[in-house]
Amino acid sequence: MAEPVWIVGVGMTPFGRHTGRGVRDLTAEAVSEALADAGLERGDIGAAFFGNTTQGALEGQLMVGGQIALRAMGFERIPVFNVENACATGATALHLAVSQVRAGAADIALAVGVEKMNVADRDRAMAVFEGAYDVSDPDGLSATLTALGGDVDDSDAGRRSVFMDIYAALARAHMNTFGTTQRQIAAVAEKNHRHATHNDKAHHRTPLTVEEILAARPLAFPLTVPMCAPITDGAAAVVVCGQRGLRRLAGADRHVRVLACVVGTGVERPLDATDRHITRLLAERAYEEAGVGPQDVDVAELHDATAFAEIQLTELLGLCEPGAGGEAAERGVTTLGGRLPVNPSGGLESKGHPLGATGLAQVYELVQQLRGEGGVRQVDRARIGIAENGGGFHSGEEAVSAITVVGV
Repeated sequence: MAEPVWIVGVGMTPFGRHTGRGVRDLTAEAVSEALADAGLERGDIGAAFFGNTTQGALEGQLMVGGQIALRAMGFERIPVFNVENACATGATALHLAVSQVRAGAADIALAVGVEKMNVADRDRAMAVFEGAYDVSDPDGLSATLTALGGDVDDSDAGRRSVFMDIYAALARAHMNTFGTTQRQIAAVAEKNHRHATHNDKAHHRTPLTVEEILAARPLAFPLTVPMCAPITDGAAAVVVCGQRGLRRLAGADRHVRVLACVVGTGVERPLDATDRHITRLLAERAYEEAGVGPQDVDVAELHDATAFAEIQLTELLGLCEPGAGGEAAERGVTTLGGRLPVNPSGGLESKGHPLGATGLAQVYELVQQLRGEGGVRQVDRARIGIAENGGGFHSGEEAVSAITVVGV
């Protein structure tokens, strides 16, 4: 049995466009909130894991971003580790913090993720996505996308991240295999935009109808702009501790247990062998470590960089049968009040997607839900939550996937 670890504090800035604010300021806000939530001081933290993916490309700050951001708010002497793992950076930072505590190297550890992506030169911000696949083989990427989703000409759809083309190809493959419809994908986006209206930390808080989503500017078929995550600034932080650290804290009724926190990469497989998809294999590992199954999950925060991704992830995590994700969304299964609410925060599409902060923001939402502090978007009797945070692209799937299971 793994050494138990608890989440004892969480913090998060509002997500959106933070004009005039930088990485240090956003970091300080999220970390200060997490420390206050835990009832701790800076000196109680034994190690820190700092997640960021774009500061080097956009600001030229390399190698010591975490040391600079955390020293600026008074952290001294402790080890600070800089973490970069594509869009799964936040969950990876948490995984490392949990591992540090379980190993006995620190009683209490901090994971923080932050991005400042809205800069004056939007093309520079978009270009960071161009490095999250095998850049030595661009022809291989094109061939994979054609094999998945056919040869579609979206050249007139306007400027977009290459990952919108990747998600679009995955969506078309799913549509061809299972009959998933564009309207079902729009139903996911409608749900998440509606959920975000109740989240005062979300980037977008305007509800949209399915018809408005379908009629919006196309990016790459079947995706339209409201089905996709915006370019977002923000930070999120999580404080974890083991048995020794827990003795120094009060308010045990608000602590949330980390049941599993796993990170992995994929295996060589045919593109259509989804039984060996990176996320399915990792989910099996996470459920085994947590001692629960998909039937036990009460609430999920999934990496919906596009609305289609949520459909795919509900299936890969075993939350519904293969091919049934679109129908489940259309029938309201995954909405607040449904059998299994997914992305009550609004998800990446509406809450926003500051890459290095996203995985920790997912855990922030799950902790609020399991504490019964979700407010209007509270999931009734939530006891077990799951988050999936994936990133990059390699061999027809995410290059990295991270799954966290928490419980009370």
